[in-house]
Amino acid sequence: MSISQIMAIAGKYKARKRIGRGRGSGQGKTSGKGHKGQNSRSGAPTLVMREGGQMPLFRRIPKRGFNNYNFAIRYMVVNVEQLECFNDGAVVGIEQLIDAGIINNANQKVKILGDGELTKSLKVEAHRFSKNAEQKIVACGGAVKVL
Repeated sequence: MSISQIMAIAGKYKARKRIGRGRGSGQGKTSGKGHKGQNSRSGAPTLVMREGGQMPLFRRIPKRGFNNYNFAIRYMVVNVEQLECFNDGAVVGIEQLIDAGIINNANQKVKILGDGELTKSLKVEAHRFSKNAEQKIVACGGAVKVL
């Protein structure tokens, strides 16, 4: 048996560190954890992003990059049942909806949804219509115009 064979077997496994076994072991007293503090306590592993009261890095750096939120088209929603307040055969546009108090902003787009019932024949002008709303308006003898 040669020395290289003996060393290959002897150096194969590293002995585990036995901490807290007296000063002579080199890992006694504080067991290699230093004095006091969060990391000397039991159950110590801390959160990676935690900075202990300092403003975290991800909040210090500015937000950059593209975001679709700024470009989303938002509609003011009007249900078919709200159109019931208009006279039979009336033309209902953005100005008429503002006068009736149904919407409050002339610059925003309007979408008509099909919630509720409609009994009057109206000519409705809006930016968008749901299929259900369009069917209900046309079924009453009315007309739909997309702006």
